Amino acid sequence: MESQLAIASSPMSTPIDQPANHSKASRRKLVTKILVLAIILAAGAVGYTQFGDVLTLENLASKESDLQAYRSNHPWLVYGLALVIYVAVTGLSLPGAAVLTLVYGWYFDLVPGVILVSFASTAGATIAFLTSRYLFRDSIQNRFGDRLESFNENLQREGAFYLFTLRLIPAVPFFVINVVMGLTPMKTRTFWWVSQLGMFFGTIAFVYAGSSVPDLQTLADQGAGSVLSPQLVLAFVLLGLFPLVAKQVVKRIKRSDPSAKIS
Repeated sequence: MESQLAIASSPMSTPIDQPANHSKASRRKLVTKILVLAIILAAGAVGYTQFGDVLTLENLASKESDLQAYRSNHPWLVYGLALVIYVAVTGLSLPGAAVLTLVYGWYFDLVPGVILVSFASTAGATIAFLTSRYLFRDSIQNRFGDRLESFNENLQREGAFYLFTLRLIPAVPFFVINVVMGLTPMKTRTFWWVSQLGMFFGTIAFVYAGSSVPDLQTLADQGAGSVLSPQLVLAFVLLGLFPLVAKQVVKRIKRSDPSAKIS
């Protein structure tokens, strides 16, 4: 009898309490997201105002001898610092990634520069992807879930293909791809390896351009825009369109001959 009274008198969550607890958890989550967003915006603002001028070709060219001396005195430390700087710039979607890629090509030479930029750019892109997903995906999906249902299904099937195509075309802003893909159901590991592969060709082109100049002053005089010649942009656009064209050709072949097999 006493045990029954104890059970009856013990506090139990009622159906009324559950929505209240859910509402409190939602508010806490919203406050946390706002705080994270504020920290990211503050870090981006500080990085841009304090270091925006530092990462210009003109400023780096004026410190060329100091940079070379530092590399000679600290051969391993420069790789770690360069990696952190590149990941921070791309992860916070700050301007200057193209300049850094050219400078790293000159500073580290072709092969080390390609390896460093390739992994650093993918790491920064993945950070931006995960940040966008954490901050905005739930609200976007909850608000437009019905309208996005077919889009999400298509992305589940062919998202890697379209991401790869976008990565091949330099005309599409780097940070836009990261943020938009973060709002989709694409898996993080898929985003990582497709980005790593898709950006590799552009990385080689930019790092090679940087490694081919004798000094930073020459690169500063030419300007970063000189690397993106109309011919190079056209080549990347055609390279990006090739998978789409090939896919449409395969579809047409299958429609005209259902028994055809494409190896």
